[in-house]
Amino acid sequence: MYDVIALGCGLVGEFVVRKLSELGYNIHVIDLKIPLEVKENSRISYEEGDIFHLLDNLPKTKVVLNLLPGNIGENIRPILISRGDDIVDLAFTEAEPTIHNQHAIENNCTLIWDVGIAPGLSNMLVKKEFTRDSKIRDISIKVGGNPAQPDDNWSYMAPFSPSDVIEEYTRPARIIENGAEKTVDALTDLHRIKVTSFGVMEAFLTDGLRSLLNSKMAENMREYTVRWPGHIQKWLTSKDTLTDEELIESWRFDQNKDEFTWMEINLTYDGYQVTWEILDTGKDGASSMARTTGLVTLACAVDLLEHVGSGSKQYALGVLAPEDLPTESIERVIQFMKSESVKITRTIKE
Repeated sequence: MYDVIALGCGLVGEFVVRKLSELGYNIHVIDLKIPLEVKENSRISYEEGDIFHLLDNLPKTKVVLNLLPGNIGENIRPILISRGDDIVDLAFTEAEPTIHNQHAIENNCTLIWDVGIAPGLSNMLVKKEFTRDSKIRDISIKVGGNPAQPDDNWSYMAPFSPSDVIEEYTRPARIIENGAEKTVDALTDLHRIKVTSFGVMEAFLTDGLRSLLNSKMAENMREYTVRWPGHIQKWLTSKDTLTDEELIESWRFDQNKDEFTWMEINLTYDGYQVTWEILDTGKDGASSMARTTGLVTLACAVDLLEHVGSGSKQYALGVLAPEDLPTESIERVIQFMKSESVKITRTIKE
């Protein structure tokens, strides 16, 4: 039996499986094309091919990582649940995995979804503050992975599936306003912000709150994507003339370019404000977005392996959002990321 089966081995997936192997876990990886570094790792076995053709003979495992692009990952979910596997699910899809909750319970399965930086770590930090003081009035989350310097073109390169970025830009954004869910156009509420160490950038609404929409943890909640000035204006003027294939090529990730991932979470109470700031600039050849996303996925997988696979099941059965995890699990995720040199700071302003 394998400790982990990883479905998908893109920029984030390759980072996750490499780190798992360094921690001593036995891993089996499946994707259409496996990077050479993964193939040469003695702790990793692999199969190249269409996942749907290989599912019937999927080996036994303790944990499955769904690291596939959204549209593929969504179709894989019910099949994995039927196997009774515990699942850490990074596939970002419009349909939320909660529709499979009863199916998961019936199959003695735990599925943790949206295990990236945002949604993911953002949810965990919000829940941590809510547990400390539940009287949050406003929550604002701003997050983005970007080149360290703007250029004269897109000033952007996609650190994960570009098709998922296009989906993010086109799907209406859901926010919480005065305690009620409200749908607005994506890319609205465009405004300038100051990003630590990098200067003035732009933030605009996207549909990133996800499970937080149902959490009732604040009267007002919004999530914004952060990009260099001019990027989203270029998208708005070009999206009807460029094909998805052309955009994907234009946004191709260049590992030789300096880049960074930054997130700021502001939680406003009556009388004071708490701010969490997360910053990473990459390390050891891994991009900042692969790290900040993949380390959350990795920490959740390790937590399942150590606290579920060991027989001491601390997690509930069913489909769990990041904020549903036990308090001690959330703390372990935060500490694990800090141990991997991701800068995480918390400040209070009265």
